[in-house]
Amino acid sequence: MKYFPALSSGLLVKRYKRFLADIESPAGEFMTIHCPNTGSMKNCTEPNSEVWYSTSANLKRKYAHTWELTRNAKGHYIGIHSAKANQIVLEAIQANKVPELQGYADTRTEVKYGNENSRIDLLLTGNRSKDAKDCYVEVKSVTLLEQSGRGYFPDAVSTRGTKHLRELIDVVANGDRAVLFFCVQHSGITSVEPAVHIDPEYASTIRMAVDAGVEVLAYKCRMSPKSISISKPVPFRLPES
Repeated sequence: MKYFPALSSGLLVKRYKRFLADIESPAGEFMTIHCPNTGSMKNCTEPNSEVWYSTSANLKRKYAHTWELTRNAKGHYIGIHSAKANQIVLEAIQANKVPELQGYADTRTEVKYGNENSRIDLLLTGNRSKDAKDCYVEVKSVTLLEQSGRGYFPDAVSTRGTKHLRELIDVVANGDRAVLFFCVQHSGITSVEPAVHIDPEYASTIRMAVDAGVEVLAYKCRMSPKSISISKPVPFRLPES
């Protein structure tokens, strides 16, 4: 996914009120931009971090600029726009960069499914191989790095994320294929695991999901102020029970 038009840059002053951030431009001007991330963004909001933002042509928007990318003091790039993880994963699947998800003829997004009024991020259908099943893919953006390359999800208690796991368990029980796809948008992360210390219910439910046959994939992104795309798989680890 290429950033077009090109992103503008600045320095982070602070993130606040969940969806807002103040930045300072290279010219020394201060502005408020939209922060498109519903999580806590733990360890991603260091003051004076480099920030890159996009600008909307929609004149009706209260905040024309959207925070897309940051680089922290250690030089790690972090993708801030969590909703774009779906697009990143979709482009990777369509480009055959995810071997585990090849062979499907059709892909739909945001399809209603399940018993809890959910929408699946990606529904892959039309695989002609023998005994092929429809594949339900739930995408999660991972940005929390805490120690030695270990990435964690979620970065805040996520009742919605736990609901999605229950829905995926039901998908498998109904005879289809279910995949939880961790899109790693932090260049310092080298493995992914559930954040037991943040959301123990999510962690216990993901263990149940794996035991039920839900597949878990984790792929790292290659990021720069020009583009962001899937790069390579990284290990997913369940914590010791």
